[in-house]
Amino acid sequence: MNYHINPQINKPAYLQLYEGIKHDIVTGVFFYGAKMPSKRTLAEETGVSVITVQHAYEILCEEGYLEGRQRSGYFAVYKDSDFVSVSDGNHAEANLTSLEIETELQENQSVKEKNTFPFSVLSKTMRKVLLDYGDSILIKSPNHGCPELRAAISAYLKRSNGMNVRPEQIIIGSGAEYLYSLIVQLLGKDRIFGLENPSYNKIRQVYEANGVTCEMLGMGQDGIKTLELNRTKATVLHITPFNSYPSGITADVSKRKEYLQWAKQRNACIIEDNYSAELTVSMKNDDTVFSMAEDASVIYLNTFSETIAPSMRAGYLVLPEKLLEKFEKKLGFYSCTVPVFEQYVIAELINSGDFERHINRIRRERRKKK
Repeated sequence: MNYHINPQINKPAYLQLYEGIKHDIVTGVFFYGAKMPSKRTLAEETGVSVITVQHAYEILCEEGYLEGRQRSGYFAVYKDSDFVSVSDGNHAEANLTSLEIETELQENQSVKEKNTFPFSVLSKTMRKVLLDYGDSILIKSPNHGCPELRAAISAYLKRSNGMNVRPEQIIIGSGAEYLYSLIVQLLGKDRIFGLENPSYNKIRQVYEANGVTCEMLGMGQDGIKTLELNRTKATVLHITPFNSYPSGITADVSKRKEYLQWAKQRNACIIEDNYSAELTVSMKNDDTVFSMAEDASVIYLNTFSETIAPSMRAGYLVLPEKLLEKFEKKLGFYSCTVPVFEQYVIAELINSGDFERHINRIRRERRKKK
């Protein structure tokens, strides 16, 4: 071991120690299953407190590099295949900031898993935003959302989903239900909306509350049945291709291409509701219908209520270029319904890598359970 803590640089000792140990784990100095030095031994050799060493070890455990075993110490459990690369050079795992990652609240329900974001990280991010932005968090948000958040989402979608979208295509709003209402106003109430059957009941409730006629389309093993697509008179198709609720059906690539072909033939529009798709157990995200589209109109929708917290009532639409002018004319006057403070917090979580680190942790846990 040769970890040197430099008190002259503007970086906490625990982060310096964390980075050194992580480097040695990733490069194989500490192989999978290797027992780590005790906290006391490492503290004596580096001249820091045992608490500092423990803090560094806890972060490494939180991110999946180490595992603490009662009365036995810490062991390296890193496998390169467990980590999802989300950008050039593994952005999300390597881009550590001074925010501490301590403990993650994980509670399992019998039907639905809760994936609450680590409160310690969230609270520290909030304090950082307050310090960085000051009273500017009291200023009214631009109508389509803060540029900082729209830019952060744009960059995130490119590295995670291969979606090349400009920040100008992204509209911020307070959750899926509000965004559904915007979509109705954009596309018009005189169109029939085709929905998955079964599907999350609120989707139909919100559309019908906005005066839309909904047609329920039966599901097969890989998505909406071809016969149902052929018979429907719908010109808008709302799909949840990743993990349709409550059936749990995921549309495969062939079915996603079929949706696009259907939309192209009918000059129809697809609403891709990608709720919780980031929490897949796969090593990479499935290709979104939006990213596969060439001529078809696809509106992409996602929220942060599942990936951060249910109380985080923030989501976003990604509009195809062909609908931008129409949206601006019809709905551009609407004020953004998400407070500026929350927008800055989400932008900071994405830009710091904390958001993707959290997603990677959940994916690893889900793979272990499978």
